[in-house]
Amino acid sequence: MQRNKVLSLAGLAARAGKLASGEYIVENSIRSGEGYLVIVAEDASANTKKKFSDKCSYYQVPILFTGTREELGRAIGKDFRASAVALDEGFAKAMLDAVGQRQKKEECVCQK
Repeated sequence: MQRNKVLSLAGLAARAGKLASGEYIVENSIRSGEGYLVIVAEDASANTKKKFSDKCSYYQVPILFTGTREELGRAIGKDFRASAVALDEGFAKAMLDAVGQRQKKEECVCQK
């Protein structure tokens, strides 16, 4: 249920132009401070999970591990996606609320 809520909010954010996907874009959004929440698929590679966990921890961006690559991609209208980033604080807060993990942007939320 919570997974579906997060993925449906991600789809809504994507249609509103407030969600980006793809490893390079997600990394740049974290570094630049434009990203408010990173979403990583549960079946992403261990390397991808570690890379985004480390970056989010360093730059103090919340992160959620939810859905599969197929589910995440389907939710945002793309092919398989291992990662996505919310570019809007409101959508990020709503997704964190959906899993009961709402925190300040300065705190990293790691849910496995």
